[in-house]
Amino acid sequence: MFPNPQHPGLMIGDVRLATNVLLAPMAGYCDVSFRLVARSCGSVGLASTDLLSPEGILRATPHTMSLAQTCEADNPLCIQLYGSDADRLCQAARWAEDRGAAVVDINMGCPVDKVTKKDGGSKLLCDPDRTLRMVDRIKASLRNVPLTCKLRLGWDDTCIVAPYMAARLEEAGVSLVTIHGRTTEMRFSGEARLDGIAEVVAAVKKIPVIGNGDIRTPQDAQRMIEYTKCAGVMIGRGALSQPWIFRDTWSYLTTGIIPDPPTIEEKCQMMRDHFHNMLRFRHEHAAVSEFRKRVSWYSKTMHPCRMLKDGMREINSTQDFEDVISRFLDWRASRDAGMLEEAEDLVHAGSD
Repeated sequence: MFPNPQHPGLMIGDVRLATNVLLAPMAGYCDVSFRLVARSCGSVGLASTDLLSPEGILRATPHTMSLAQTCEADNPLCIQLYGSDADRLCQAARWAEDRGAAVVDINMGCPVDKVTKKDGGSKLLCDPDRTLRMVDRIKASLRNVPLTCKLRLGWDDTCIVAPYMAARLEEAGVSLVTIHGRTTEMRFSGEARLDGIAEVVAAVKKIPVIGNGDIRTPQDAQRMIEYTKCAGVMIGRGALSQPWIFRDTWSYLTTGIIPDPPTIEEKCQMMRDHFHNMLRFRHEHAAVSEFRKRVSWYSKTMHPCRMLKDGMREINSTQDFEDVISRFLDWRASRDAGMLEEAEDLVHAGSD
């Protein structure tokens, strides 16, 4: 049984989201250029920045300011912070609020060594009481913007603290918890544990819990929601090759219908939009460098596309990018026309 099509979306404190399908913060991938592409496909309830360092924010380093870029169309936006210095995090949270963030999130789930070795990310789960004192201070520093936290199940199977943390975070005034169904030790291996997510949902009284991990299809999202009773889902890597997954997932959750996939021409336009977003917010060298790598994600749903992948990996300019896209589209149009003609010939031959 599918929810009513007039589903009210999701509330985070006083912030109402249009849908309960969220774009995850992904280091190196979820900059404003990609967020705008995902939003243009429809049904992104909330998108998040990359993980931002409070030190980088307060020093206004070029790298952090680049990661923090946004625009009017990039809304509602969650600004995610990481670290363990309560003073710095409080100042950075106020900066995020002043910058127009709809939500401020504290990362308690990143398993990457360069983050955890500085006691940030999922390392915060190893000392719950200290982390909760830090959250109290950050919450008190904010004036109107809701505070949320994204965490993992625990550091490893001997330290499953997420249900305890979720309950305590709710008591501290946190408005939403997102739980990735893996431990730090698992990183991205194995399968996200729905039982673990369900335990976090059961541990809180009123605030919404968002499930995260292994959402690659609308059916995955429905399964997670039905099994765990979470209030919504957060999609990360599953969106990199199909930015329209938010549209498809919201449609499926509310109507049981998955829209037709975008055409090859529409997918190529998404690549163009992404590239030109990067030209707008960064520069040509960054756009070229990004698409030499990013083509492997986009191409996952565009086979056969050897011409596209090989050509994109050799681009050096905007004109090179446009030439590769145009040649690929011309080749696909010719190939598809040939296949249609061949199919029609077979039909005619069968009727003779």
